[in-house]
Amino acid sequence: MAKATTQEGRYVAAAAEYGAALERLARAYEADPDQRGDLVQEIHLALWRSFERFDERCSVRTWIYRVAHNVATSHALKRRRLRLDRLATLEEVAEAVDGYDAEAAVGERQVMARLMALIEALKPGDRQVMLLYLEGLDAQAIGEVTGLSPGVVAVKVHRLKSILARRFQEGGAA
Repeated sequence: MAKATTQEGRYVAAAAEYGAALERLARAYEADPDQRGDLVQEIHLALWRSFERFDERCSVRTWIYRVAHNVATSHALKRRRLRLDRLATLEEVAEAVDGYDAEAAVGERQVMARLMALIEALKPGDRQVMLLYLEGLDAQAIGEVTGLSPGVVAVKVHRLKSILARRFQEGGAA
């Protein structure tokens, strides 16, 4: 990422380079498309605000993931407290059945949905480590974002990969 020096410049460069990763992160924390859009906006606003105090004690990538994960975790906890993840109404169930596309439920999309369901079932700290790992961050970078030592991160990743692989093959939840 090119080095930008202003708050606006840093944000624009970060949004351009990490926008897709932030969308994937939001998808892992929020299943509802409308709420996910709100979460992505919250993340972008928090990033823009945070670049005012960014002091370069860590990499821009680490900073972005740290801010994004903090916002996403707060969002998930707030939704849980407000109990907005409620049971579906009869009308919502009828719409879901009417809109079912059997072809869309097979292949790669089904595999990704199962994997994301398993990841979503993880505790927030483990979910954060796994999502950062899937984004290609190494143990050192994940440790900078989460506050864990690189050794602890490596052990968690190894254990999480084993658990997810086993659960995925069994067809169960994490």
